[in-house]
Amino acid sequence: MPVTLFDSHAHLDAPEFDADRIEVIAAAHRAGVQDMLVPAIDASSWPALRALCESHPGLHPAYGLHPMYLDRHSDSDLHALESWLRAHPARAVGECGLDFHDDALDRERQLHFLRVQLQLARDFDLPLVLHARGAFEQVILELRRFAGALRRGVVHSFSGSAEQARRLWDMGFLTGIGGPVTHERAHRLRKLVAGMPLEFLLLETDSPDQPAAAHRGRRNEPALLTEVLRCISRLRDQPEIEIADATTANGRRLFAFPA
Repeated sequence: MPVTLFDSHAHLDAPEFDADRIEVIAAAHRAGVQDMLVPAIDASSWPALRALCESHPGLHPAYGLHPMYLDRHSDSDLHALESWLRAHPARAVGECGLDFHDDALDRERQLHFLRVQLQLARDFDLPLVLHARGAFEQVILELRRFAGALRRGVVHSFSGSAEQARRLWDMGFLTGIGGPVTHERAHRLRKLVAGMPLEFLLLETDSPDQPAAAHRGRRNEPALLTEVLRCISRLRDQPEIEIADATTANGRRLFAFPA
């Protein structure tokens, strides 16, 4: 039975797709991936990302400033983001967040950029697409500062603990799961995915990064979301169609897609 899938995180505007982007999108559609959220990483990418999403049905934009690219950001970009969101419809604010894995990244500056983007998500009533690497406790703390004013989003490529996942779910945040779950050594992640409530699960590729185990070292793309689905189906001992239907519904609800 054919499935309909939603890739909740695909950087289709990345230069890795410049040579064959149209073919990659067509392959995704053939694989059943009908909708893809395309999150921005810096201000310079917003116009091209907007044009890409407007040119291809099923691509949905999110605009933000990624914590790993601090050297590309200026404080004026935060004001520009507010103006951009007023002028251009978006499905979410992001990709934003914290990355404490890389000690070269200024943590206080990351926090400044995240806090302003949290405020913008609240002000524009948009969900968040969050990056959290080595910083789950701080991300949870920052979300709690809003005391109920900001209650939806996804932590993409989730790699935290089960207890951290539960705290995020309690705040209304979903967990994005992609290629890393297909790696046999990802014991903690696999255990979480096997037992977590389906209502908090989103599937993603993080294309062109984080390919499934069978494609290690190669470019990732949305069509390969079927391999993430297949792995999760096995881990949960649950039919693929049920997981596909539920995660697609979760994404449509979170990002307010038309019925």
